[in-house]
Amino acid sequence: MQSPNQSIKPITTQINSAGNLEIGGCDLVELADKYGTPLYVFDETTIRAMTSAYKEAFKSYPKMKMMFAAKAFMTKAICKIMEQEEFGLDLCSGGEIYTAFTSGFDMSKTLFNGNNKSYEDINLALECGVGTISADNFFELALINQIAVSKNIIVRILLRITPGIECHTHEYIQTGHLDSKFGFDLTQIDNAIELITDEYKNLNLVGLHAHIGSQIFEKKVYFDEVEVIFKELKRLKDKYILNLHEVNLGGGLGIKYTEKDKPISVYDIAETIIDSIKINSEKYGIEEPSVFIEPGRSIIGTAGVTLYTAGSSKQVPKGRKYQAVDGGMSDNARPSLYQAEYTVQIANNPEADNTEKVTIAGKHCESGDILAKDILLPEIQEGDILCFYTTGAYGYSMSSNYNRILKPAAVLVNNGKSDIIINRQTYEQLCESDIIPDSLNR
Repeated sequence: MQSPNQSIKPITTQINSAGNLEIGGCDLVELADKYGTPLYVFDETTIRAMTSAYKEAFKSYPKMKMMFAAKAFMTKAICKIMEQEEFGLDLCSGGEIYTAFTSGFDMSKTLFNGNNKSYEDINLALECGVGTISADNFFELALINQIAVSKNIIVRILLRITPGIECHTHEYIQTGHLDSKFGFDLTQIDNAIELITDEYKNLNLVGLHAHIGSQIFEKKVYFDEVEVIFKELKRLKDKYILNLHEVNLGGGLGIKYTEKDKPISVYDIAETIIDSIKINSEKYGIEEPSVFIEPGRSIIGTAGVTLYTAGSSKQVPKGRKYQAVDGGMSDNARPSLYQAEYTVQIANNPEADNTEKVTIAGKHCESGDILAKDILLPEIQEGDILCFYTTGAYGYSMSSNYNRILKPAAVLVNNGKSDIIINRQTYEQLCESDIIPDSLNR
């Protein structure tokens, strides 16, 4: 079966009677006029279709729990959607914790993840009632226990481990191989268990947490990940009489950015994971545990597009044609960081033939501010609205104020209605944290 992560466009995308692109029943040209550009647009129907696909795909395993990896895109509105869809939240910063808490989210259904949690981060997590903390290293074990002792509470934890699995993805988004900044190496687990058992009495270890990367297009790595974890559960059970009953497999399912991407469906990974659980549970004599997965990109990526307005252009003699837009690397850092590629259409002229090769450049004072290199598009006119597909994940969440450019607004569209979920930043907000010392006012 197909799932929305295998499509480039939100599932409600169509060309309307005005000849413009439409998503969620909303004309993209009209949205650009109403809210300005750059503009992030999220299709609620696609988000909910993907959460539904996850639930449907894994329904045969009743102990499966879904958590949205909030780092992909985190706002209060998204927290509300995830709570309605019965997803928990995988959080990786104090800011994400605070956002979830102030949205009214049930914090018992959250996990705090990350490789360098500070005292302030952990204290905030416990104050806000975060359900479980994934301990990444020995420093964190000691710190979590210290804070738990000061509060006279017992903290549920997972141990994050590096399972030694490499998936075929960009090297910057591989997280499960042995040479990784994340998690305990398998050779360090015994030391961690002994510390928890003998010294850290305020920690309640309930399971193991692993993650094998992001933008994954292959099934077998998920089977292998489950096997590595179950083998470790068996070893810990035999050596320490330790029965761990929770397993977190991370996320990582890939999405389709361009036609050359061939992501598998959520149904494919569900079948693989469930098969591996059944086989390895029997193989190692382990009771089937509660299993958590934490998709992020595959939930939100396809649902989002970014709109830009075309500005100046430049034809290099015997070279490239550059078309500038009114955004760039401050609203989408992925092309600069990962050489990410996107599919682009002209929202006000979507049916025109692709007649020229063009490079879409951002407006920042940076030669590397290129959003799309050497792509085929119709001839672009100043004022055209360009729609970049599959920008829902890691666009806004990685955005910055480079060059003191304001962060864009974001809207949620559904059934012909658009709602602001992030206000466009103002110059006053940009400067509100700036301070001129008295010594300079002379």
